[in-house]
Amino acid sequence: MFKNSFDIDGVIFMDKFDGVYPSKNDIIITGRSKEEQPETEAMLKSKGITNNVYYNSTPFDQKTRESSGRHKGQTLFYLEQSGMRFGIHYEDDPIQAEIIRKMMPHINVVLLQHNLVEKENVRHYFKSSETDQMDLDLF
Repeated sequence: MFKNSFDIDGVIFMDKFDGVYPSKNDIIITGRSKEEQPETEAMLKSKGITNNVYYNSTPFDQKTRESSGRHKGQTLFYLEQSGMRFGIHYEDDPIQAEIIRKMMPHINVVLLQHNLVEKENVRHYFKSSETDQMDLDLF
């Protein structure tokens, strides 16, 4: 059975608009760094999304669009080596989409084209009843 993979920013999260959500068996591969996990998990939970999330191990201040694309391609490769199969990866960044296509040419990369979110490295903060210590920024 094929799974699909989803980016967060520009796919699931489109600033003030709802984006494209994964089904229960799909996964999320984000360019967001592991240090962004608390606010990311809070945002996903607020949307009712509980899928597995694979974070970028590159520190926030060192990641680029290119390194995020390589992270996504490498993660897809690793997960396929462990037995998963993917039909589609949903992406909004054309630079990252091209890198993923080159690394994993058998996976369909669906590019969502819009200007609703920044493509460059932006830190997001989310405030909910469980994360009152975080500042409200874009969410």
